[in-house]
Amino acid sequence: MKKLSVLLNIFLLIGFSVTAQTEKKLNKVMELTITEEGGANGAVVVWEPVLKRYYCPMAGNEVFPFQIFDAKGKLLSKPKQETLMDVRGMWYNAKTKKLYANGYNDAGWAEYIMDVKGNPTGKKILFEGMNQPDMQSVGTYDAAKNVVYFLNYNKVHTYSTSATKAMGDPVTLNFEKIKSTEEKPPTDSSDVFDMVADEETYTEYNSTTVIYTGIKGQELGLLNITDKRIDLFDRATGNIKIRLVLPEDASVNPMFNFSYANGMYWLFNKATRIWTAYK
Repeated sequence: MKKLSVLLNIFLLIGFSVTAQTEKKLNKVMELTITEEGGANGAVVVWEPVLKRYYCPMAGNEVFPFQIFDAKGKLLSKPKQETLMDVRGMWYNAKTKKLYANGYNDAGWAEYIMDVKGNPTGKKILFEGMNQPDMQSVGTYDAAKNVVYFLNYNKVHTYSTSATKAMGDPVTLNFEKIKSTEEKPPTDSSDVFDMVADEETYTEYNSTTVIYTGIKGQELGLLNITDKRIDLFDRATGNIKIRLVLPEDASVNPMFNFSYANGMYWLFNKATRIWTAYK
């Protein structure tokens, strides 16, 4: 009986260990407040590591606010700074030391012209036309591979930064849910997830934005708006590896308003106009 009890405890510990490895709670760590009117949706948050500042453009129009903050969240940009294009995605390339963006539909890709203080003063269109899988696609930069990722349903497309061409087959993300462990604890990670492959699952996720974390085996992330969590996927296999549980008061949206920058996950509250970072 004692031996059976010991084995049962080990079995339960294994199950708890696997479950713990696949779920983590996130906590709020900082905020960035958009102080000017114009636009309802936050496009992205971009971290610029040289000047140590955050770039926060609003999506929807070239005259919408484009505000800049320091590392502690202090507003730095001048009043009435505009996005200068209808921004969807934006990224900073540390090698070129330049800021880039992709726009709505056929607005193309642009390079921002900056002054010595890091403020945008103009833009240069690099690639004209629609260089993305969907008109609303938010571009996400992978600095290690120097490519841009775009989400389209459950597929992540990879685009070259030199020719804006899709590269190879897209990564298919396997939407999965953690099984209930009330009846029996899982014995390995293959028992933890229950596949959900129907198209209705797409509506559970933010449809425009995939984030790139740079975390090995957890490179790609989607925002689950139904369960208020962020699912991280293995870029190589498309399988979910961990789910990051957001606080109950976190603001989630079916489009835009979701980003990753400086090691933090960002959500934009459309009512308060605040970007909140979680870690």
